[in-house]
Amino acid sequence: MPLENSAYLHAARGGTTPRRTPVWFMRQAGRSLPEYREARAGTTMLESCRIPELVAEITLQPVRRYDVDAAVFYSDIVVPLEAAGVGVEIVAGTGPVIAEPFRTRADLDRLPELSLDALQHVTDAVALTTAQLAGIGDGVPLIGFAGAPFTLASYLVEGGPSRDLLRTKALMHADPQLWHDLAARLAQIAGTFLRAQVLAGASAVQLFDSWVGALPLADYERLVAPHSSAALAAVSDLGVPRTHFGTGTGELLGAMAAVDGGVDVLGVDFRVPLDVGAARGAAGAGRPVAVQGNLDPALLFAPWDVLRADLHRILAEGERAGGGHVVNLGHGVPPTADPAVLARVVEEVHAWRS
Repeated sequence: MPLENSAYLHAARGGTTPRRTPVWFMRQAGRSLPEYREARAGTTMLESCRIPELVAEITLQPVRRYDVDAAVFYSDIVVPLEAAGVGVEIVAGTGPVIAEPFRTRADLDRLPELSLDALQHVTDAVALTTAQLAGIGDGVPLIGFAGAPFTLASYLVEGGPSRDLLRTKALMHADPQLWHDLAARLAQIAGTFLRAQVLAGASAVQLFDSWVGALPLADYERLVAPHSSAALAAVSDLGVPRTHFGTGTGELLGAMAAVDGGVDVLGVDFRVPLDVGAARGAAGAGRPVAVQGNLDPALLFAPWDVLRADLHRILAEGERAGGGHVVNLGHGVPPTADPAVLARVVEEVHAWRS
């Protein structure tokens, strides 16, 4: 079997490996790396995502530098929206900005379903990337990803990043039918994006729900969870581990673990102890789930003895969780993080069982 020795895939399926605890970083392929900035020179973010050779190069950069146990596909959560015809631009220092925000039924009517044919540049990039990853050691798995329906909707409705999501939450309650129809369309788009990546060679997927922590549990279960389930269900027949991640989601972890009959890996941010998150996930899914996380990115800027102590705490919590542990940050790599510190973190994680 390809990648049969992958520590990441073994942990993501609920196992432990005596060889080493796996580690990768959200946003590991990106702004903190000088080679990334050099490769990206002269292209916008979305332009770079359309060039398969550039996508492959950027995806592999952190694998070469850090010896992480998985690569994450270089893309952006708004790439499938653009492929579906949404006018979107990623503005430096701001994030995704929507040309015409979605607020009415007429706005939904201009958002078509996404077809696999519209993602040829994505599948070409995945195929090229996985071919190169196969030649590194015993092979390195590629994680595909998508933004969850709620987070995608928040950008569409707000018109860009928002701290309070006032328009989004107001729409959910003022016109629940429109909300469900919009979220269902976005679930189809996200699910198609995930499926395209897996069919082209990705070995696992992660669904990012970056802003869902803004919701209370009751709203999440009624208005969001069914659509996250639908997005993840798009790859349920393909046999790949599925990770579900959000920030500020301590009260939602059980419900997040339960989507589509139970995810394989639950991402836990830095606000909740990892073993506590694992217990909440197991209660929600009705079985143990692997956990991913959860070093506070701020500690990358702390003295090494402080960072190392917290890393050891997290490794111990992951072992106590007992259902598989993938070390990661509790959110993405900050753009000002020192690559040398991240490399040292990887070395420390890999030495944990040595």
